[in-house]
This record gives sequence, C-alpha cells and structure tokens, in this order.
Amino acid sequence: MSAPSGNPVPSAPPSYEEVVGINMNYPHPYPVPGAGQKPDGKGMNPPPHMGQPPPANNPITVQTVYVQQPVLFYDRPVQMCCPSCNQMIVTRLSYDSGALTWLSCGGLCLVGCVAGCCLIPFCIDALKDVDHICPKCSALVGSYKRL
Repeated sequence: MSAPSGNPVPSAPPSYEEVVGINMNYPHPYPVPGAGQKPDGKGMNPPPHMGQPPPANNPITVQTVYVQQPVLFYDRPVQMCCPSCNQMIVTRLSYDSGALTWLSCGGLCLVGCVAGCCLIPFCIDALKDVDHICPKCSALVGSYKRL
C-alpha cells in the first residue's frame, strides 16, 4: 500500500488537544498539577478569579441599633431612655384632671354634695390622669389615663 502523493502517512493518531481544538498556549482556567503534586486536587492552588479586582482593605462601618421594649406607663415614675434626647431618665409625673375626675365630681353632685364637696376629686391625684415628662428636655414621653 502506498500513500497518495504529497500526503505523508501519520505515524500516530492526533492528540486529544489537537482533535478538540484546545490551544495549549492559552492559560488554563484551572491549575495544572506541578511536579510532586497529585492530580486529585489536593495541594493545588485554587483557580484565580478572572475579571474581579482584588478586595480593598476598606474599613467596614457597623451601626448598632438598640431596640427598646414598649414602656407601660402607670401612676409611678418609670426609668427609660427618652426618645427625644436619648438619655436614661426617670420620668417626672404631672397630674391632669381626666374622665375619672369629672365622673367622680358628677357622682358626688348626684349624691347631694353640691356645697363644694363635689370638688374634692380635683384635689386627689389618685383620680387624675398622669403625664410622664422627661426631666432633662421636658418632652412628654407618655401618659396614663385612668379611664
């Protein structure tokens, strides 16, 4: 058997890279094991990240947010953080005439205390509504209504 003229007979089949068309001069996307390394991936460097700049050493700003539990206001001073001035305070109490004060006055009038005795509920703090005020910035921070 003679070879056609001009085409030499190949001595070995083409390599895999030649058949698939892999360019051997192009850098590999994955590291190639060097001498003394096993091809199972152990001891190999991780692949480089293409197209991403190296991370900058910028400081990270962290903001701490404190969430305050809801404050229940009664007829006693409350220790809390003032939402207006952000200071830890014990509230100052202020008493105002409310619905219970007026109902008590009306009830005494119905009973027959019309000669000024019906005004006694306006002198009793236990019958009045309570406003909680910040002692540092004088802001109203909460109220307690008797009725």
